[in-house]
Amino acid sequence: MAVSIHIEQLVLHGFDPRDRHAIGDAVRGELETLFGRSPSLPSNSTNIDRLDAGSVNVEGVRAPAAPCAIAGAVHREVTR
Repeated sequence: MAVSIHIEQLVLHGFDPRDRHAIGDAVRGELETLFGRSPSLPSNSTNIDRLDAGSVNVEGVRAPAAPCAIAGAVHREVTR
């Protein structure tokens, strides 16, 4: 099953703006991993126009773990 996700806007507070592409790439990679092993995807074709995955508090989280937390929030919302 193919999954296509387009994230138009990802708001990041507290990160250096120069890191935005690296963070975006890491979120994309983690989403590929999560959806690649997820058995709980909807069985029919689903189009979600807007998804609010809420806020992810990464205060105190080491920078490399932040994209995993962000991707996890998106994945949870899509597969609920």
